[in-house]
Amino acid sequence: MSPQQCRGLPCASPDGSRVRLPTPNVAEAHARRRLVGGQLRPRVDFSAGGTRRSFSRAGYDSLKAAQGDLDHVRALLGIADADDAEGLTQIAELLEKVAEEKAPLPDIEATHRRLSHGLDLTNRLTVGEWLDMWLAGKKGRQTAISRDESNIRVHLKPRIGHLRLDRLRVAHLSEMFEAIAEANVEIAEGNAARRKAFEDLAQIPWKGREHRAHRKVMKAAIAEMEPYRRIVGPATRQRVRSTLRAALNAAIAQQLITFNPAVHVELEAGKRPKALVWTDERILHWERTGEKPSPVMVWTPEHTGLFLDHIAEDRLYALFHLIAFRGLRRGEACGQKWTDTHLDAGLITVAKQLVVDGWEVYEDDPKTDAGARTIALDSDTVQALKRHRAQQDKDREEWASAWVETGRVFAKENGEMLHPANATRRFIELYEEISLPPVRLHDLRHGAATLAHAAGADLKDIQEMLGHSSITITADTYTSLLPEADLAIAEAAARLVPRAQRVLDGADSSGEISGSGAPSAHAPLTQTAPDERSEAE
Repeated sequence: MSPQQCRGLPCASPDGSRVRLPTPNVAEAHARRRLVGGQLRPRVDFSAGGTRRSFSRAGYDSLKAAQGDLDHVRALLGIADADDAEGLTQIAELLEKVAEEKAPLPDIEATHRRLSHGLDLTNRLTVGEWLDMWLAGKKGRQTAISRDESNIRVHLKPRIGHLRLDRLRVAHLSEMFEAIAEANVEIAEGNAARRKAFEDLAQIPWKGREHRAHRKVMKAAIAEMEPYRRIVGPATRQRVRSTLRAALNAAIAQQLITFNPAVHVELEAGKRPKALVWTDERILHWERTGEKPSPVMVWTPEHTGLFLDHIAEDRLYALFHLIAFRGLRRGEACGQKWTDTHLDAGLITVAKQLVVDGWEVYEDDPKTDAGARTIALDSDTVQALKRHRAQQDKDREEWASAWVETGRVFAKENGEMLHPANATRRFIELYEEISLPPVRLHDLRHGAATLAHAAGADLKDIQEMLGHSSITITADTYTSLLPEADLAIAEAAARLVPRAQRVLDGADSSGEISGSGAPSAHAPLTQTAPDERSEAE
């Protein structure tokens, strides 16, 4: 081979002498090329960890291709500093493994990231390793990060964490979600068995030696059972996939993988539960079976009135009143400050909220950009807040120097921050005192939307009041028609159809029509027909 062909690439000359090319990041490194069966075999010799090593590879049919890989190897060797013996050793072992397996040269940036994160370079990155790396660098709301951490710890790492990241396929994810569905069956059976055991235990009398012995055996059997566990429902499975999809998108952005299987796995849609009103029939069913017709239940106006009358003297009356009529979220109500509350103008500005992470509480911005909003207050709500402020002023005087000034509208007796979970606990205690059907504190927010809708507010008004980012959420989840409003619309709709006679109006007790003097459909209506927008809603 002529000297011209060797130009630009360190190689063995015809007389056997060596041509050396210094590598800027490794003290003793050089490269050679020799002709083997008409193909080029470049080689890089270097020192790492006090040991001389080399990397060589055959199969190049052009000088350009060989030079490109030599430059790639030098760049890999240059990742670690010259005085980083451990880093150089890891890269040397990586190159030896690549040469032995005749694998493609590893990506320079990916290798640099793995070395900086302390990962083993000779092993391929696993899904679990990448999820840990991604979570460690994730930014955003703490609640979202905590949700992702839970999804990774509970579902993703135990089931697919051991798989190589670059070999993760849709089939792996389908198997994972099928396994979760199978586990749901086991969880349901275990919960049912535990519930049945408690029911049987309750049937055993307390008195009598034999009964006490039987109870002891039953309690021991219950102690051996699995504790109650939650079913992983469709919405949770969707959130697990969302976490994985975001992590894999980040891996694609860093060129670790080229395909995101989480995008293509099929799952059952996690539908938002529809809010239902506690009618007499639904209450009767709940009293007989203990089953709620929907996870989201709304009190009627009569129920809400009974509850507010019952708690009129409670310290947190104004908080529950505010949520029930103006639909604040629990965290928004607990985080409301007096500086954002303008009672003379009848307005409050929702600017902050208290967020619960585990049991820790921190202040954050509203849930969405639309959540930062100004809400008008009715006169009753203004009066409730004024009475609450007067009571808080008395508390401040009584506690004197021990008072903790947080500036919150709702606080403990000594001024300290009110934990949102304690507000929920107090809410449950209060409505159970008068045996009202169960609702969540958040369901008062649903009830506020329902009351506003029945009072004539359109969906856009309700969306702004609740601080939703999308009117679809308002329409699909939060507006349950009250039975009275639904009946009025049904009657008005029926009167829009011209009829020769009204069958029901003219029917006597025997069921026969008593004459044809039923009011005409063209007669003035006592009920106004709904307009186009309300019909669509």
